[in-house]
Amino acid sequence: MPSVKVLEQKKKIVSELCGQLKDAKSMVFADYMGLNVAQDTEMRAAFREAGLQYRVVKNTITSRVFDEMGLEDLKSILVGPTAVAYSAEDPILAPRLVAKYRDEFKKLTIKGGVMDGEIISLEMIDELAKVPTLPVLYGRLVSTLMFPISSLAITLNLLAQKAEEAGVEKISELTSAEPAQDATDEAEHGAETVAQPEAEEAKAKEEVPETESEEVEKAPESEEKSAAETGAEV
Repeated sequence: MPSVKVLEQKKKIVSELCGQLKDAKSMVFADYMGLNVAQDTEMRAAFREAGLQYRVVKNTITSRVFDEMGLEDLKSILVGPTAVAYSAEDPILAPRLVAKYRDEFKKLTIKGGVMDGEIISLEMIDELAKVPTLPVLYGRLVSTLMFPISSLAITLNLLAQKAEEAGVEKISELTSAEPAQDATDEAEHGAETVAQPEAEEAKAKEEVPETESEEVEKAPESEEKSAAETGAEV
């Protein structure tokens, strides 16, 4: 039977681990059996550099932690060596890094996981592992937010160039100058339309007298010709 001192130590470990896991955004449990020393060292260093917590815990301790956290249904994974990776800041960090070294070393086995206090499936862990890192997501968000601003800047630049070509100092003058120019063009076109019938009418009046004059001049010639023909007959 364990001594009182040993039991107190176990209670302390359970309380400490339970507090850490309750604050975790997500956690992934894995069987590390089969990893050699070099692989284990490399993986731990990568986890530490990324800010991912990683601990190897006895199954009896983990079982008590599950009881404290209401994760009794997860006790079935406590067969063989068990390690837990967890993060209190990034919910994607544990699934992504553990899945990465599982695929790389081929000897690390994922047993199960928890996110926001809920048990998640192995399929869900694989899906979460495909999600980009937070810096990448932040970068995409910033790009999305900056796109309208960039479009506005490009539009203003084009308007400024157009204003310079039109010889106006302000963009507002450019927008008011264009309708004014259109009105001027319409007025000129209207004046041309009105002037054209008047010019044609004046031209017609000038041509009429010339026609009448020609007819008057031709009339005496016709009379003289008729008189001559009459004299010849007599």
